[in-house]
Amino acid sequence: MRAVFYEANGPARDVLRIDEMPAPDPGPGEVRVRLRTSGVNPSDVKSRGHRKPAFQRVIPHSDGAGEIEAVGDGVSPSRIGERVWIWNGQWQRPFGTAAEQIVLPARQAVRLPDDVGFPEGATLGIPALTGFHAVELTGAENGASLLVSGGAGCVSQYAIQFAKSCGTMVITTISSPDKAAAAREAGADHCIDYRREDVGTRVAEITGGRGVDAIIEMNLSANAGLIPATLRPKGCVIVYGTEAEATIPAFPCLVNSVTLRFFLIYQLDAEQRDRAIAGITRALEQGWLVSRVGPTFPLAETAAAHEAVEQGTIGNVIVTIP
Repeated sequence: MRAVFYEANGPARDVLRIDEMPAPDPGPGEVRVRLRTSGVNPSDVKSRGHRKPAFQRVIPHSDGAGEIEAVGDGVSPSRIGERVWIWNGQWQRPFGTAAEQIVLPARQAVRLPDDVGFPEGATLGIPALTGFHAVELTGAENGASLLVSGGAGCVSQYAIQFAKSCGTMVITTISSPDKAAAAREAGADHCIDYRREDVGTRVAEITGGRGVDAIIEMNLSANAGLIPATLRPKGCVIVYGTEAEATIPAFPCLVNSVTLRFFLIYQLDAEQRDRAIAGITRALEQGWLVSRVGPTFPLAETAAAHEAVEQGTIGNVIVTIP
């Protein structure tokens, strides 16, 4: 099979290579998926650029979509030919989805509805699962209010949609008209340009001075200072990402009984994962969950795909696999 891989950290064009590798065979409880697309997430790019490889050779990317072409013992042969999307493809494993084929436990290949394309399927493993679980942790329900940071981001696009499906009022931060348009298309009720507006003042205006019930935060180190200005007393902050160590406004959080809840999407337990997968599947089948596909590159140009993520894009970066 053709696969992209790296054996050392460094710039994408310096370390990513493409070559033939042996096709993997599924073991007991496993399936082999013929991949059609591979999703490129910021975590994939950071792992390649900065984190020492845990394995001698790494095929990057945890997300992807394709068709099951072989099954191991204990897996029903009826799954052969099934269209699927992948989660945790390269989590604690050397070989991810930047290849023509991948072998992984059968439960990590989830049925993809027939009317959902493979590019869209490659956006579900990290962005959609994160968005669903973040909204679930807020306890959002009809009439609640949420602040979702970075409303044009891949995870935020899904979080906005799942929050709106609960009847929640969504405020989000953006930094350009294009990003505001993307956030509104996802369903955001209010967009605040944090480069031109005071976020705390605008949230107070929108909520009548009450503050939002919860915040879904993509970069705590950049935005922790906004917590006292935007969150109501006894509200919660759901954190799924940070760029560096964060300085927490501890005293305001203490006197307002604020809850900070962190999670890493790779480490959901089985029950949490099953609920998120069921929620995503239901939304796809009902036809209201929209996946924003961004720049697309062929497998041979995976380095360019990594560079696109580093430069910042609107929409999920996808690698296509012929």
